[in-house]
Amino acid sequence: MILTFVAMEGVAWATHKYVLHGFMWFLHKSHHTRHQHAFELNDLFFAYYGILAMLFFLFGESPLDYRFWIGAGITLYGVAYFLIHDVFIHRRLKVFGKTSLVYLRALNIAHRVHHKVAGKYGSESFGMLWVAPRYYRSASNSIRKQKQTNRGSLLN
Repeated sequence: MILTFVAMEGVAWATHKYVLHGFMWFLHKSHHTRHQHAFELNDLFFAYYGILAMLFFLFGESPLDYRFWIGAGITLYGVAYFLIHDVFIHRRLKVFGKTSLVYLRALNIAHRVHHKVAGKYGSESFGMLWVAPRYYRSASNSIRKQKQTNRGSLLN
């Protein structure tokens, strides 16, 4: 299950870069466009991974079967994706506020950089959980500046 969860980050990265920003752009484009509705065509990819996980559960019906645990790993990654990408980053549910955790801030920065390019080509940072070191540096600097600003306003 853990191996599948970790491998899913690579699968998600490759799918995002080569499929979503490739021949399936016509569906993924909805995710790079501002809109007011709750759902977008891009959400169909979430259903795809849900169906894939269900098939692994069905064909690995016994908890001792490795396919059951692959399905569990895909499901766990889907839950993480929903919570981190949809709830935390895109604020589909208004649950989280601004964070001072470097990792989460770095994820947010990397995702904003990805969405800076509205078109099919030229984006970077295609993963969901892995973040390049430069985004950690940006996040650390951002948090440091925020703390200095907060201290300065307390003194005034």
